[in-house]
Amino acid sequence: MSKKILLLAGDFVEDYEVMVPFQTLLTFGHTVHAVCPDKHLGDFVATAIHDFEGHQTYSEKPGHRFRLNATFAEIDPVSYDALVIPGGRAPEYLRLDSRVLELVRHFANAKKPIAAICHGLQVLTAAGVVAGRRCQAYPAVKPELTQAGAIWDEPTAELDNACVDGNLVTAPAWPAHPTWLRAFLRLLESA
Repeated sequence: MSKKILLLAGDFVEDYEVMVPFQTLLTFGHTVHAVCPDKHLGDFVATAIHDFEGHQTYSEKPGHRFRLNATFAEIDPVSYDALVIPGGRAPEYLRLDSRVLELVRHFANAKKPIAAICHGLQVLTAAGVVAGRRCQAYPAVKPELTQAGAIWDEPTAELDNACVDGNLVTAPAWPAHPTWLRAFLRLLESA
């Protein structure tokens, strides 16, 4: 059964982490509205490509322009069945927006499916919705998660696994897309 999904983006969202879930969920027949605070239907967000090239952390390169297909100010979270929060740089500032935090709390309190990946969990920690929850994220986000009361679920060295805890599906980075999206799709089927 088709679900209506909200995808939260922002400038310098990770390219694969916004494009792949957006296109995959559409492919499975779901309606996906990609929004960004203070941007409108048809506006673009810049993306960044994070790669794992053997350095102590990921590298960052310019990505594609990603077109938003809905206006943030016009959405009603009650009308959505699930939420997706990609990583990249965007979560660093999205978590400072009280409207974003209210939106995230709505999905968490209603126990609607939430899929967050990489640095996207920074938005969840700022919203105060991870206490007591098992989570994965990019390893650099571990201190924020544990300080927010989350239970750290250690990702594989390849960053290709995911963690499911009730309505929450999390993963460390885009190499986990097959596992993360498969788990999220299963959650959507049962919701």
